[in-house]
Amino acid sequence: MTRSQLLPSNFDEFLDARKEGFIAAKEFKENGGRIAGCLCSYTPLEVLDAAGFAAIGLCGIDNETIPDAEADLPKNLCPLIKGTYGYALTQKCPYTYFADIIIGETTCDGKKKMYELLADLKDVHVMQLPQAQNRSYAKEIWREELRILKQTLEEKFQLTITDEQLREAAEKRNRYRQAVTSMYALQKNVPPVLKGTEIMVKLLKGTFHFEIDKVSTGIEQRVIEAQKAYAQGERPVHQDEKRILLTGCPAGGVIGKVATTIEDSGGVIVCLDDCSGVRTMKQMVDTETDAILNAIADRYLRIHCSVMSPNEDRIENTMEMAKEYQADGIIEIVLSACHTFNIESERVRRRAQEMGIPYMQLETDYSTTDVGQIQTRIAAFIEML
Repeated sequence: MTRSQLLPSNFDEFLDARKEGFIAAKEFKENGGRIAGCLCSYTPLEVLDAAGFAAIGLCGIDNETIPDAEADLPKNLCPLIKGTYGYALTQKCPYTYFADIIIGETTCDGKKKMYELLADLKDVHVMQLPQAQNRSYAKEIWREELRILKQTLEEKFQLTITDEQLREAAEKRNRYRQAVTSMYALQKNVPPVLKGTEIMVKLLKGTFHFEIDKVSTGIEQRVIEAQKAYAQGERPVHQDEKRILLTGCPAGGVIGKVATTIEDSGGVIVCLDDCSGVRTMKQMVDTETDAILNAIADRYLRIHCSVMSPNEDRIENTMEMAKEYQADGIIEIVLSACHTFNIESERVRRRAQEMGIPYMQLETDYSTTDVGQIQTRIAAFIEML
């Protein structure tokens, strides 16, 4: 098989870092590995791990392929959705390109309709997520969706997923979640032990790694190193920097625009309350139960997201974390055309006001057109704290 058959036709146009990603994914596949693309914190990673897949995040986090995506998708759509589809369309993402299957879920309307177009490019399995956590039937619906996913993987790839494999996978994922929450727990110190942007970048990079154990080990080692340095008097964050809880939409695509600006303007991110942060990492799988697949399903259904209605638990959880991390202020990121978080942000604002916590909403996308405005608003907000 020639390289042109293994790699996209535009491979030679890529920068070295992207070429390295393609070569690494290609070698992983040649050595017998399988890749499952994931786009949401509701994706039951333990099922994919147990089936022998490397579960890799595919969410588009920059503006590069959005113009290409807009040939098929409306412009007034979330940049994460457009970016994800654009990378599949242009074959510029190694993990999308080499994915054996992509696992979608019916969270927002934009995503679930995008999956219909994505299915013309890749093998896509869409899970039907209940839209309310307080209905008596919601748990059984989601448990059934995991059974369907398990059966689909077994039949499509001629494999068997055992309870022992699911339990082992759950233990590994619990270890990862504990490592992440331990890293964020460092931020409860006054001053925080780390810059929030360091944590965000490290966790984002971890979503593109083939081996979850190595990711967990890396985080655990960094926590130990940071604790030791802090005990010896190192203070990477000044005592006077304002403590910010960052909530709302996935922040991976706006780390430079929003998170770095916060920490360049006299603030420090002490808690990330988004799809890859503390909000989705606190829930563990009960690995002691006999019905391990059900336990995995139940763990994911406890995640707080604005697609759920009602969603009072998410708002209360955010306020509890604001107190726990001693936040001086809350900044909510709303990606353009993300209607669920945009509407729900008003309820977050009201609750923050009741608690006396300063709050600001930032609606943005992956472009650079509003960088100056974002910088001005963040600087003014932090100066006011």
